[in-house]
Amino acid sequence: MSDLPVPQLKFFADLSVRVDKPQEVGRTARGLRRLIPILGGEARGDGWTARVLPGGADFQLVVTDTLAELDARYMLETDGGDRIYVTNRAVRSGPPELMAKLVRGEPVDASQIYFRCSPSFETASASLQWITERMFVGSGARHPDKVVMRFWELA
Repeated sequence: MSDLPVPQLKFFADLSVRVDKPQEVGRTARGLRRLIPILGGEARGDGWTARVLPGGADFQLVVTDTLAELDARYMLETDGGDRIYVTNRAVRSGPPELMAKLVRGEPVDASQIYFRCSPSFETASASLQWITERMFVGSGARHPDKVVMRFWELA
């Protein structure tokens, strides 16, 4: 097994995604179900930029007072006009009092919250096809009006 390659992290992009106020279904049998509309934003990688198109959403399930499962779906449009569909599944956890502040839309020190994600990408662009054939991981922080994330390719 020692001859297996060890994955390395290679920077892919920084994202800043502007979000609207949550829309809540309420507490279901599985937890507090919420939808967070995505208003826009930007992405910056090495030598490229993109805008986050409005219209996506982050579908959240607050499972317990310490755990939220996130499923964001949105689209990027690169500075060259190529479009990328993003599916980003994440886990956010922390102390109950800090998680409650996040649910209320209050600021929380990002170092106190575990926020990890696994984005995947789809595109019709021939030059970007390689991103559909790779795995990515990321970390993030929730602010009252936006989510910031850094994505790495597993190289």
